[in-house]
Amino acid sequence: MLTGPRDNFMLDDRIRGVPPGTTAFASNAIGSKGWHPADGAMSLPVLTLDEQAFNSNRDLFFRYIRQAGAEIAPHAKTPMAPDLARSLLEAGAWGTTVADIRQASVMLSAGLDRLILANEVGGTGGAGRLAMLVAANPQADLHVFADSVASVEALTEIWRANDALPPLRVLVETGAGRGGARTLGDANAIVDAILGTGSRLVAAGVATYEGAAGRQSQAETDAAISGLLDLTADVFALLRTRVGADAPLILSAGGSVFFDKVVSKLAPVVARDGNATLVLRSGAIFFHDNGVYDRAMATIDERNGFALGGLSVSARQSFRPALRLWAEVLSHPEPGTAICGMGMRDVSFDQGFPVVVGRYRSGKALTLKGVPPTVVKLNDQHAFLSLASDSDLAVGDVLEFGISHPCTCLDRYRVIYGVDETGHVRNAFPTYFG
Repeated sequence: MLTGPRDNFMLDDRIRGVPPGTTAFASNAIGSKGWHPADGAMSLPVLTLDEQAFNSNRDLFFRYIRQAGAEIAPHAKTPMAPDLARSLLEAGAWGTTVADIRQASVMLSAGLDRLILANEVGGTGGAGRLAMLVAANPQADLHVFADSVASVEALTEIWRANDALPPLRVLVETGAGRGGARTLGDANAIVDAILGTGSRLVAAGVATYEGAAGRQSQAETDAAISGLLDLTADVFALLRTRVGADAPLILSAGGSVFFDKVVSKLAPVVARDGNATLVLRSGAIFFHDNGVYDRAMATIDERNGFALGGLSVSARQSFRPALRLWAEVLSHPEPGTAICGMGMRDVSFDQGFPVVVGRYRSGKALTLKGVPPTVVKLNDQHAFLSLASDSDLAVGDVLEFGISHPCTCLDRYRVIYGVDETGHVRNAFPTYFG
């Protein structure tokens, strides 16, 4: 189970999952309720987090990262739950990653002070808002991306206008398919702009995001990612030459799909440098899923990309889906079709529909026989299930679904319910998606 201090807040029946008629109570008492998503009391649909699976994924990935000589700042945008981000720090994460200034504010308010803001902040408006955040949080250890001279100039204007602000650490971003400098010349101009600010901005390293470099075919994807990582290594070498050997630098990349390629290419660069830290930013890996990330792990296995103790290990078989969506069968209007109380407002569907992984009747688990029910369409709040001819699925059955793409599922929920190995709710983690 997750340990350490947690955000204690009030829960009542306006929040998903809480049984109707429940008056407000403190979330730290939730473990005493004995709730289970299939017991008929919890409001459905509801999302749960298997804490044992989450911890297993964490321990596995941390072991992999440490063997590679790298650090990790898990991307908090996936759950936007400070409790979960804090649990990763307690387990040894280097820091936390966020995608924008508001997310940074959430994490800083929760006491998570070492952040990578893995995005540009825009022009002087964004730079001004960032300055407000830094001024309100002088303890913050913040790194921010810049991928253009214009970005640097905006930051410079604001930081020069306020001498009380501490120097801002900037990571030169390279990229393909999204933001990021595209050439060594572009990156050199960004470095020039940072170094030209005197001490107001600090050229603290180089960063990229390889996930956006994906192409139509695997061969094209491999070539694009290899090219991006080569460019990133070249920009790092350029920056090292410009700042000298004594300046500590960060080299950062790594989502949850191509992290093995990042480690293979960039870990040796950092090892040779001797005064740099490779920081991965993977976030969804700790949740895994039954869809897009399951397929990603299968692709990693095809290239023997996951190794522990010097031995190739199956990533697909090692990581465990930690999220479950629970919903009730509402209707069986015709043979071969059932309607479930779950829709686009409740579950992710951008990377594939949810899949049935469990079935309960009157709170008791039933065996899934033959071909399980299959989601074929989602409305706002209904899922249409195709049934095999011999299916005995009944109105009132509770189905347990595995999801595809944690990021676009978690953001539908104000609370994530942490469950133990029996499926009973033990914790409630608030989310702050805005």
